[in-house]
Amino acid sequence: MTELDVTELQRRLVAFAAARDWGQYHTPKNLAAALSVEASELLEIFQWLTPEQSARIMDEPGAAHRVTDEVADVLAYLLQFCAELGIDPLRALAAKIERNEERFPVPDPVPDSPETLDRHSSE
Repeated sequence: MTELDVTELQRRLVAFAAARDWGQYHTPKNLAAALSVEASELLEIFQWLTPEQSARIMDEPGAAHRVTDEVADVLAYLLQFCAELGIDPLRALAAKIERNEERFPVPDPVPDSPETLDRHSSE
């Protein structure tokens, strides 16, 4: 595998679980619970950090490794959950973005606001 591919990663995760006879435990409920636990473990890393510290977390190798591992765990369970339910995660995300773009349109500029005046002065 030279390029990372969601479908291939899902296949590898399913094969990994099947080889260990873990598939029997990978129900949607259990996978959703595991996903929640892993997301909580990611949150735990940031729990007592200031906003400034959290923005620099990847500068510290040990913390960066922990964050990266937890992100991988969250993604692994999300991909397994999607595989179990037949959800294409990239299509689901694209559809959600489209719905959000419709639900939350870019607001019209407020007349005579500093942003609007600055924009007009540079045109």
